[in-house]
Amino acid sequence: MIGIRRANPWLVLVIVGLAQFMVVLDATVVNVALPSIQRALHFSTGSLEWVVNAYALTFGGFLLLGGRAGDLFGRRRLFAIGIALFSIASLLNGFAGSSTELVAGRALQGIGGALVSPAALSVLMTTFAEGRERVRAMAVWSAVAVGGGAIGLVLGGVLTQLASWQWVFFVNVPVGVATLILAARYVPESRAVGAEGRVDIAGAVSVTAGLMTLVYAIVNAQTAGWTAGSTIGLGAVSAALLGIFVVLEARQRHPLIRLGIFRMRSLSGANTVMLLVAAGMFAVFFFASLYVQDVLGYSPLRAGFAFLPMTGMIVVGAGLSQALIRRVGVREVAMVGMGLAAAGMLLLSLLPVHGSYAANLLPGLLVMALGMGLTFVPVTLMATTNVDARDAGVASGLLNTAQQIGGALGLAVLSTLAANTTAQRLAGGHAAGVAAAHAALVDGFHVAFLVAAILIAAGVGLLRGLVRGGDVARIESREEAAVAA
Repeated sequence: MIGIRRANPWLVLVIVGLAQFMVVLDATVVNVALPSIQRALHFSTGSLEWVVNAYALTFGGFLLLGGRAGDLFGRRRLFAIGIALFSIASLLNGFAGSSTELVAGRALQGIGGALVSPAALSVLMTTFAEGRERVRAMAVWSAVAVGGGAIGLVLGGVLTQLASWQWVFFVNVPVGVATLILAARYVPESRAVGAEGRVDIAGAVSVTAGLMTLVYAIVNAQTAGWTAGSTIGLGAVSAALLGIFVVLEARQRHPLIRLGIFRMRSLSGANTVMLLVAAGMFAVFFFASLYVQDVLGYSPLRAGFAFLPMTGMIVVGAGLSQALIRRVGVREVAMVGMGLAAAGMLLLSLLPVHGSYAANLLPGLLVMALGMGLTFVPVTLMATTNVDARDAGVASGLLNTAQQIGGALGLAVLSTLAANTTAQRLAGGHAAGVAAAHAALVDGFHVAFLVAAILIAAGVGLLRGLVRGGDVARIESREEAAVAA
């Protein structure tokens, strides 16, 4: 690595964590504001989803390219470019006067986020050596990355109800400016040794196009259907583009991604597990938010605050993971975390129609949130252990891609299952009115939460089978040395 300046690593963590918080927050903060946005900018019901999907599409599509670009051109440089793009797009979104302008701005935000997230994580990987300090840093990182989504629901409700929908975007601008100033002064620059000037254009185009097509196929399937010609066709195009990417990378002297990196069982196994975990876990924000507003009748502001305890429990779980990793092992902590998250989902699958927040919803949310906090720290450590500094950006991009694709796929599949169940209940029932509609809606939620629990539980078995003790020995041996010292 070159050009690294001495800096307090914990200050670096605060700066990159602030940026990651802003990016994750934006994935959910807009959800509560959607009805206000629809009225103000005259979105049709069918086009409103693109306020969310445009961000997901470019964010998921550009993650691998963003990660590798940081290795090639400098992680701090890409981090700063990403923050600048994200902040400018946020400002444009706040001033958007039409649906087209807002969707375009959201797509630009996604590109900015795709540069920020892998660059921020790779900065942490090159700032904190493997061992006790990296575990502590990753615990904070994971709490920010997961808790930001829940806080987004709270902040979205507060800003929309007390100010206006524009402020869910304007709030990013001062944060982005402050982060840029701090990053320029305190975040060290680093890049892969000997990588200057060698850009795999063909690989970058094929993988970015393939991932964007895949994300679009997933989000399009929610309305077109999984067996529709457009869905199948887009899936085939995505598979072809990603296949071309693999062939190109195998032949390139200086590939965008060294395919040999996938021979690391820790990296491949952790990313596979993250795909499943994200597919199950991230749907909870969507379905639980619908339950408190559509069934329990909460206002947007009250619904947002309903998720605050969940955020606190994620932080508790992330903190506990530090000590548990040193005592029982990184794989074991991840498996316990996934087991708890699956148990929380099972509790949520029992939600009654005439339930209450404290007695019925909160217990499941707290158990699941504790499991989330215990899961993301060890899985992130496993996905980044044994990785050379030259591949820090690639490893970070892969983990973020697995999380983003898994979340998008899980939400699309679970939403379809829930909607189909609700439609079947309404078609087969004889009762009419609000009570019947609520009962059918909750039946759909039950199916979604149950399938989410199965997906997360499957991650336990996969982790046990794919990642062996020797694959993570580097994490655990350094932890023991740190404790002994």
